[in-house]
Amino acid sequence: MALLRSLSAQRTAISLVYGRNSNKSSNSVAVAACRSFHQRGSRSTSIAGEGAASESTRGVNGARFLHSGERPLQASTLVQPELVSSETLKRSMKQESSQEKNPSPAGSPQRDPLDVSFNDPIAAFKSKTTGELIRAYLVYMICSSEKLVEHNMTLMKLARNLLGQKLFVLLMKSSFYGHFVAGENRHTIVPALERLRSFGVKPILDYSVEEDITQEEAEKREVESSVSSAGDKKEEGSMPQYHVDKSFADRRYKVSSARTYFYLNEATCERNMEIFIKCLEAVSDDDRKAPRAVATGATFGTGITAIKLTALGRPQLLLQLSEVIMRTRKYMEDMVGGQGNVLTHHKTIKDLEKYYATLGDNKDVKEFLNNVTSDKEGILHLFPWSGIVDEDSQLSDTFRVPDPQTGQMRRLISQIPPKEEEMFRNMIRRLNTIVKAAADLDVRIMVDAEQTYFQPAISRITLEMMRKYNKDKAIVFNTYQCYLRETFREVNTDLEQAKRQNFYFGAKLVRGAYMDQERDRAKSLGYPDPVNPTFEATTEMYHKTLSECLRRIKLMKDCDDDARKIGIMVASHNEDTVRFAIQQMKEIGISPEDKVICFGQLLGMCDYITFPLGQAGYSAYKYIPYGPVEEVLPYLSRRAQENKGVLKKIKKEKRLLLSEIRRRLMRGQLFYKPKGNYVPI
Repeated sequence: MALLRSLSAQRTAISLVYGRNSNKSSNSVAVAACRSFHQRGSRSTSIAGEGAASESTRGVNGARFLHSGERPLQASTLVQPELVSSETLKRSMKQESSQEKNPSPAGSPQRDPLDVSFNDPIAAFKSKTTGELIRAYLVYMICSSEKLVEHNMTLMKLARNLLGQKLFVLLMKSSFYGHFVAGENRHTIVPALERLRSFGVKPILDYSVEEDITQEEAEKREVESSVSSAGDKKEEGSMPQYHVDKSFADRRYKVSSARTYFYLNEATCERNMEIFIKCLEAVSDDDRKAPRAVATGATFGTGITAIKLTALGRPQLLLQLSEVIMRTRKYMEDMVGGQGNVLTHHKTIKDLEKYYATLGDNKDVKEFLNNVTSDKEGILHLFPWSGIVDEDSQLSDTFRVPDPQTGQMRRLISQIPPKEEEMFRNMIRRLNTIVKAAADLDVRIMVDAEQTYFQPAISRITLEMMRKYNKDKAIVFNTYQCYLRETFREVNTDLEQAKRQNFYFGAKLVRGAYMDQERDRAKSLGYPDPVNPTFEATTEMYHKTLSECLRRIKLMKDCDDDARKIGIMVASHNEDTVRFAIQQMKEIGISPEDKVICFGQLLGMCDYITFPLGQAGYSAYKYIPYGPVEEVLPYLSRRAQENKGVLKKIKKEKRLLLSEIRRRLMRGQLFYKPKGNYVPI
């Protein structure tokens, strides 16, 4: 009834009052000479974007800025109207009519002009049946109710008990499950993937089965798996953020947009590896059946699978490795000054020899220097990371540095028992198996970002996987969370390593999933808050980081280098950020056909962004969850929670849905059957 009342209340034509004209960024791309580019690397001046973001951070004064963008939009690179104009509708209908009369020739991919205001309901929903539009509207209506969303998991369990399994499954497939999940297994999702591709959108597959465990069980598992059997020794120089704290052991705390794995045993990690490989196989099967507009060149396959490193091993090992990395940085800073990753200091082996000169002819120091990773531009790493990811190094023996005063070798990691050393090698073996399978199947891997106390290890291991497997094309992508203060510096450092070691660099840029948890944990444990202080700072960080990546791509194009050595996914539901990326691409001469920038959103969210992009020839992805109804309830619960926090987007999506439903009713297209002739780029 609510839907019918909304429909009847709508006028036939909706007027639109345009706001501010789009403002071009005052920043321009500085194109340096090729020689200068190769010399400067990450020290080059970057361009920084200004704009509003829909996701946000909490201000230092405690004011809450939701990631929804419920606050008024700030000045943006492109500011567009939010209502559906009669002009937009007429243009879309005229375009649709023209396509009906003059369909694209057989074998010729269809391309539509892009409305960068993302206010075109036809472009947004031409891939949907009318029933799917009505279902989407009803789902968003429910997500707008705080009470229903707050108790959604309880209500779903109650419905399951009252209705029984069969009726409950039917209800979920007709509502939340049907809207947010593609199907139950790799075979039942095939029609959904085929339809996506026929409308220009590609898949990122994720088997979204999650454990529904209590807080007590989560805390118990996390504490037990985050402490070595030798005990949690906090030696001199140890950092509190890299040690487990029971208050934050349930990593689901204040996190609604990311899945959490809790370690149980090695057998569970093996099963997780097998699940990830099945996802790769499903993507590969879909990718082989997909038509191609042109040869895909260096990137070949277009399918992607997302994985999490905490699914593949014991979290204690990631904590210890992260602490080693940060203590190594501190060691270099204390010895040579400066700040940041080891390679950013641009020191050579000879520089280190000078620092150790007072130690005389020390055998241990010489052996340490022999294992330092360096090139003609200087030191990259103090430790032989290649040996670590090749599964043959002992962590306890590897992470030792000379004391500059005494020459004695000092451990940066506490002694790891042999059984836990084996667990680490197992984790690396699992990751190697997954990435090798991805390379063989021609599918890309995106390693998700996690909490900051795991992230140094995750990023280091992922970069080494890039070095090992990204020799001819980007197979492995790392994820960078732009609400963190250090993101721009970290991306610059990793870009520098990729350039110097000559491998393809892949990055997914997100705003991040753990903001509130990170703030609370930092305050409680007494270490610096890693999160940007304000809403605007997070937006600036995202745009600044993206602009730097685009600047480097442009310089490589100008130098006749392979621009695809840098591949970026703009993973954002923020239309201002998407507009910013499109505008920057235009300004510096990067086209969708260059295949270096792609865009991604979740299935069931922001269709008005993803589908117009794909239909206009941009590389667009949907994150596709799948799994049995009963086992994806935690995922569905998180999606409901996340949508509650993006009320402004829901409001726009509901408005566009109503506009398209009304248009179909008026034109007698109630039984419209989607049929696309688009070919993903």
